[in-house]
Amino acid sequence: MFLRLTVLILVFSMAFAVAVAAQEAKTDKTAKSDNKQTAPEAATAEQVAESAIFIYGGLLGRQNLDQIRKTSFERGKTTVTEADGRKTTSTYERFIVRGENQTKEKIRFDQAYPDAKFSLVYNNEKIYGLYNETVFTPREDATRAFQNQIWHSIDALLRYKENESKLELVKREKIMGVDFYLVDVTDKQNLKTRFYVSVKSLRVMMLEYESESVKFKRKFYDYNYAQGTLVPYRSVLWANEREVEETEIGTVTFGQKIGETLFQES
Repeated sequence: MFLRLTVLILVFSMAFAVAVAAQEAKTDKTAKSDNKQTAPEAATAEQVAESAIFIYGGLLGRQNLDQIRKTSFERGKTTVTEADGRKTTSTYERFIVRGENQTKEKIRFDQAYPDAKFSLVYNNEKIYGLYNETVFTPREDATRAFQNQIWHSIDALLRYKENESKLELVKREKIMGVDFYLVDVTDKQNLKTRFYVSVKSLRVMMLEYESESVKFKRKFYDYNYAQGTLVPYRSVLWANEREVEETEIGTVTFGQKIGETLFQES
């Protein structure tokens, strides 16, 4: 099975690369001399997005993602770095019930520290907190960070069609020797996320966004397949070029039953 998957990925990547190379050769012959690097016409924003969906879905694309990821249960740890350099590590559990689009999803994020445990819940397009099963209104910064996790995520690209988001292929750029497609995704809330999609692997290696005049970027590492779909098991978040958070997934399971009571206010 692994050999077959590897061969299929190689064949797909080669076919995609050949198409892009052919268009690049054509563009080189007709384009005027220009120092600005632009993406080849053959690789439209939609083609890059759909190719990424194909890869993340284990070469079965959107259908496999929808079928496998009806629910998600994730455990891991998060390390936050304060401005003075102090680090705080907590464990977390994340529960997701997939909706017809990201707005309709149900998400619960439980975070545990040595002396406290609380939850943030997104349900019915509303965010609230739980502490000892008591509902509270989260602080504005906590709510914003939770929203950013939802809207500025890889799923914003993988579910662009369901979210009715707009796509734009900005350019093709080489960074530290790696060739990327830069794709902007703007959702119906007018939130924009820029994705750095590897030309070679068609994986998202980094995303960028701005929130409250702060420029964020999140890099993704340690990719592996979980139940036939592609998952980055580690990510690092920067705010204005300062590392502020590192998240490591310990285990992730898709498709198991998740009770509706987890997302209820009472």
